[in-house]
Amino acid sequence: MGEETGFTTMTGPKATGTAPEIGVGMLGYAFMGKAHTNAYKKIPYLIYPPPAMPKLVGICGMVEEEAAEAARRYGYTDHFTDWRKMLDDDRITLFDNGGPNNVHAEPCIAAAEAGKHIICEKPLARTAAEAKTMLDAAKKAGVKHMTAFNYRFIPALIQAKKLIDSGALGRIYHFRAQYLQEWIMPHYKTPFIWRLDKKTAGSGALGDLGAHIIDLGRFLVGEMKSVSAVTRTFISNRPSPDGKKTHTVDVDDAFVATVEFENGAIGTLEASRYAAGRKNHQVIEINGEKGSIFFDLERMMNELQVYWVDEDPQETQGFHTVLVSEAYHPWWNNWWPHGHIIGWEHLFVHELTHLLDCIVNDKSVSPWGADFEDGYRAAVICDAILASAEKRVHVDIVY
Repeated sequence: MGEETGFTTMTGPKATGTAPEIGVGMLGYAFMGKAHTNAYKKIPYLIYPPPAMPKLVGICGMVEEEAAEAARRYGYTDHFTDWRKMLDDDRITLFDNGGPNNVHAEPCIAAAEAGKHIICEKPLARTAAEAKTMLDAAKKAGVKHMTAFNYRFIPALIQAKKLIDSGALGRIYHFRAQYLQEWIMPHYKTPFIWRLDKKTAGSGALGDLGAHIIDLGRFLVGEMKSVSAVTRTFISNRPSPDGKKTHTVDVDDAFVATVEFENGAIGTLEASRYAAGRKNHQVIEINGEKGSIFFDLERMMNELQVYWVDEDPQETQGFHTVLVSEAYHPWWNNWWPHGHIIGWEHLFVHELTHLLDCIVNDKSVSPWGADFEDGYRAAVICDAILASAEKRVHVDIVY
């Protein structure tokens, strides 16, 4: 990684077999359970020396057979169907919450009260008020807490932040971000699932996708001051998975918002799960007085496009594609020779290594990682976007 990034995870215990063990208890064994477990298993030999040795103690899910199978598949010592019993296990130091949004608050608060460190998937909660209860509990307990805004750990975006923070782009004028997917469009015949239920999810594309670009806007450019938004639900009724009932979709399928930053920059945010042909299309462009930066998630960890206004247009026209894979680039000395690119799953290795380092060496999760304060602030902005769309007014951001 290098000290110049602001990360210091490589200053932890040396590779002499003395790295402390951190027992992990995982809630959820689907998408994020798989992604996080993959990272825990890679940390000891890819991040060398590791700040800690993750020990996969327990994994929890509602269905006994599926939880047992997940434990066998992923290599957890035990499985649980009750997260309360898992949190009672003294072997667990770190609680990893990858469950649906409606099981973020209660288990995380209980974990904090039990003295467990916590990482919770985004959005941190269904509402800002709910997120605040989680933040307050974690702060009161004095445990380390992280909101899993994993895209902060993409080397190309860390490099972008370094350029912005150094003043290389000068005054920032614009931040524009899109996060587009297509998976609930009619041709997929997606039934009514928890992500379409406000009681469970809190919001739709806003919390699922928009929270990511909201967090990246704060991470890269700064605090947001106000928003004005429109939301839309395109299909308002969907059948249950068994086809026997029809349920009302009461969350947004898409949103568009304009945003004002405290530093004077303006921006646009857009997320949709109805963008035909877009599988995981997250693009970010930042325009400043001295240049611009463009990032495409599907080009992933490895590329950043940069334009400088003072270059001779006869020699260099337009944006340059920079391959962020040199040894001096963020995180890269943990991986391969330059040009040997890495992929989506590797950012979880960075994210969880950072958290383990913060636990073992008593460091702050922020500003490079997103803590529960960041999760709460993203939730405040999500609530403001929903309020703006409902009332058709400009809404100030108040934390």
